[in-house]
Amino acid sequence: QVQLVESGGGLVQPGGSLRLSCAPASGFTLEGYAIGWFRQAPGKEREGVSCVGSSDGSTTYADAVKGRFTISRDNAKNTVYLQMNSLKPEDTAVYYCAANLMRSRATMPMRQYEYSYWGQGTQVTVSS
Repeated sequence: QVQLVESGGGLVQPGGSLRLSCAPASGFTLEGYAIGWFRQAPGKEREGVSCVGSSDGSTTYADAVKGRFTISRDNAKNTVYLQMNSLKPEDTAVYYCAANLMRSRATMPMRQYEYSYWGQGTQVTVSS
């Protein structure tokens, strides 16, 4: 069964930075799929954060993270990244990545039913 694995989370002070990585556990190529990052804060529903298209360079961001987060992909390393700068306490959440099996371009809103191969998530905590 295909599964993506997130890494790079941790505890960071407000204003700090983290870079999350998303890669398949094994035997799956991300190239050819749009890849999305989602997050779920305690007591809240999971929400789309950012998406990168499969090959056209398209990217989308939720309004809450525009100008602070940058999504990118390295197909040679079979990895998608989420660079998070100027982190705020409200960015605290478990971050997940998933592959969009229905679209190749990045789109917003990010419809979760279009995504598969969810990882277990990585915890990001922004606190002083």
